[in-house]
Amino acid sequence: MPSSIRIGNQHLTVDVSSLGAEMQALATSDGRSWLWTGDAAFWTGRSPILFPIVGKAPDDKIAIDGTIYPMAQHGFARRSEFALAASTATMCRYELLASPATRAVYPFDFQLAVTHAIEGRALTVTAEVTNRGQKAMPFGLGFHSAFAWPLPGAAGHAHVVALDNKGEPPLVRLQAGLINPAPLPSPFKAGRLVLDHAMFDEDAMIFPKGAGEGLTYGAEGGPTMQFRFENLPNLALWTKPGAPFLCIEPWHGTAAEAGRSNELSKRPSTTILAPGAVARFAFTVEILQ
Repeated sequence: MPSSIRIGNQHLTVDVSSLGAEMQALATSDGRSWLWTGDAAFWTGRSPILFPIVGKAPDDKIAIDGTIYPMAQHGFARRSEFALAASTATMCRYELLASPATRAVYPFDFQLAVTHAIEGRALTVTAEVTNRGQKAMPFGLGFHSAFAWPLPGAAGHAHVVALDNKGEPPLVRLQAGLINPAPLPSPFKAGRLVLDHAMFDEDAMIFPKGAGEGLTYGAEGGPTMQFRFENLPNLALWTKPGAPFLCIEPWHGTAAEAGRSNELSKRPSTTILAPGAVARFAFTVEILQ
């Protein structure tokens, strides 16, 4: 059975489950909750870790050196039981190792370690992937955290995503769950996007490049969350129309492109990790007010 651990300081508390090493709650000391609650009426996820793929594969199958393997959307890590490897009052580290079950769908010897660590009013979530095998290992890694929309105490206020780089990254959309690579005009203007639920009538908004290494998500004149990304060049924003959450999803990898190869190594932004190597991916979220 999954277990959970709570970490915290005088500013924040965070609950993390052993199932998927998934954050279950993020709250400030004043009692405000910032993470989506996982209401099954909309979506049971809260902050899943996506590995070894991000998004869908054609017919839910990937190819590795020509051999076909079944692979569900967003991979298997989010449905896997992790082992608690280390914890302190303000940090917990969960680990997932390759097993007969994972090798049946992903024939690599890996370790995936997910660490949640609090410092001040900031939480950093880090994923480290280690190739423990003897051959190069392709994979995608992504974060899929859902935050309250509206933010606590900000009902009725416009909510804005603002890119630190003030960019206007091109938008792509999904076609039957796969990336349609034809770029669409950016919804950002000078790095600023005023959110509207209608933007998600066609599923996620995906920005394969140009979104930069940080953004803020906040209510005009109200609470704000500041994000910083490490080794996560792709960004998606998603909700279900009318649902009270916004997923802010920094990725290294995307869904396969429609009509293209199902080889995992050929998916956009796939990491190819050499034997013995370690790849690190992280995001930090700081609650400003």
